Amino acid sequence: MRLSRFILGLALSALIALPALAETYKSPKALLRALYSFDAASADDDGPSPYSAFFSDHLNGLLQQDLDNTPEGEVGALDFDPVISGQDGEASDVEIGQPILMDDRAEVEVEFRNGEKVTLYYTLVREHGGWKVDDIANQQGEAPWSLGALLGDDR
Repeated sequence: MRLSRFILGLALSALIALPALAETYKSPKALLRALYSFDAASADDDGPSPYSAFFSDHLNGLLQQDLDNTPEGEVGALDFDPVISGQDGEASDVEIGQPILMDDRAEVEVEFRNGEKVTLYYTLVREHGGWKVDDIANQQGEAPWSLGALLGDDR
């Protein structure tokens, strides 16, 4: 029984990774420009997030695990859109900072308006020949958050 669940988990992970392979972003800024130009409402429902194609395998795995562990009809760990740091609205006047590169990782600050000024901190990783989002954090306001921490990432 456990072996069949393990095999099913591997198959789901492979399916999650397939959309991520569709587009390769050669620079952190190219990835973030595409992310903030993306219409999440038009996304396929194949992945654990409308942004799955932009997210790393690790982040997609955390999102899938959250979906798998959330009872039907309940809201999981995320009750907001992490890319706009809110439930509603959209990002306007997007400014992507200069990436700080560290081998196959990068950190980038993104500022935009969604009713008010928002600053998000992205951690990116290079995988499958391009850049992917590995974490998003908002360190300002009354309730700072990190996507990884909200999803129970222990690394």
